[in-house]
Amino acid sequence: MKIPPVKGTRDFYPPDMAIRNFIVDGWKKVSLRNGFEEYDGPIFEYLKMYQIKSGDEIVEQLFSLTDRGGRDLALRPEITPTLARMVNQQINALPKPIKWFSVPRLFRAERPQKGRLREFFQWNIDIIGINQSTADAEIIFTTVDYLRNVGLTPNDVKIRISSRKLLAAMLKSYGVPDEKLESLYVVLDKKAKLPADTFEKMLAEQVPDKETLARISAFMEIDSLPELGELIDAGSEEFVAYNEIKEVLDTLETMGVGDFCIYDPGIVRGLAYYTGIVFEVHDAVGDLRAICGGGRYDNLLRDFGGPSISATGMGMGDCVLEILLREKGLLDKQVPKRQIDYFVACIGHIGNEAWRIIAKLRSMGYSANISYKTGGLSKQLKEASAQNAGKCIIIGEEELKEGKIGIKDMATGEQELMSRDEFFSVLDSA
Repeated sequence: MKIPPVKGTRDFYPPDMAIRNFIVDGWKKVSLRNGFEEYDGPIFEYLKMYQIKSGDEIVEQLFSLTDRGGRDLALRPEITPTLARMVNQQINALPKPIKWFSVPRLFRAERPQKGRLREFFQWNIDIIGINQSTADAEIIFTTVDYLRNVGLTPNDVKIRISSRKLLAAMLKSYGVPDEKLESLYVVLDKKAKLPADTFEKMLAEQVPDKETLARISAFMEIDSLPELGELIDAGSEEFVAYNEIKEVLDTLETMGVGDFCIYDPGIVRGLAYYTGIVFEVHDAVGDLRAICGGGRYDNLLRDFGGPSISATGMGMGDCVLEILLREKGLLDKQVPKRQIDYFVACIGHIGNEAWRIIAKLRSMGYSANISYKTGGLSKQLKEASAQNAGKCIIIGEEELKEGKIGIKDMATGEQELMSRDEFFSVLDSA
């Protein structure tokens, strides 16, 4: 009986693993060059930790278990709560700002669909301890830095930026009470995900007053910062939030990525813990789920028993990203093919000498392989070519009696005969 993989998970065969490594290695490279340090945490945590951040309803969206000690645990659906816990544990010893990144394996008990699986990898970057819009801009810049690095352009993706602080201030100025804000956020977050008539019906259920409904609908249609500025009164609560968005967009323009970024009031982010700037990255066509999202969350560490400290961050999953890169033809041309430095081919039964050469090459730091199959030289050369070997070392019985080996350049086809000792001497001095 053949047992298939669990639905919503993936088997990573070598070609798939090459793609995964290409994505993850790129995330790490960009994180490090932008000044972030890597961290990680346990693959499971106390269930209560996720309930604190996202409410009791999160239990239905993750894989939970009770261990033999009766403790309620869960496989991590995200790493931000772990980050908050870890920072709180050493809050006084950690130098500020804290600029950390992680690439955790995460698990969510969701219905698998395009771009959303039950098991996935996610790139997280966070800046903790800086209450300035420049920190939000740096999170967004680092995100764009990676997207540019893999060949995506402003014609391919857009970073849509908004502010929960501004949205809250505008809604309250329209007469929406504080206790209605959270439920309204959830509806507004669905604006781009639902047909227009369905969204309008849901919004009307939340906002029965027609005048208030019209003002909210008009605000959600604004698509430029100048247009937004015309609605804002200087000195108002909204004006402070408006200036934060303007500072972020101006900073991103200064850093040379302004053409990737636009203001979009439809970016709300459903999670309640966001407190300021929020953003999502979408493909320009709009056919896919959000590639990533993030924003400012200034209250999370306090909610986990720590001090009130500023924080902003981003999470990017590998599933939607891979789909987009594949659709744009950016994987085939960038994912490294399997490659080895040397392939050792034998003519006749001289295996011991071949293994001695293989072992020496590997001990010197070169990748080297040999065929387990018996066959003629042509078949071995084909195997060397299939493994994308740079050079093939050919060992023949007659040549070996003279202490010589053949060196074939697989790219040019050129071949030379040289003594075994001379060959390793040249390698040793390289």
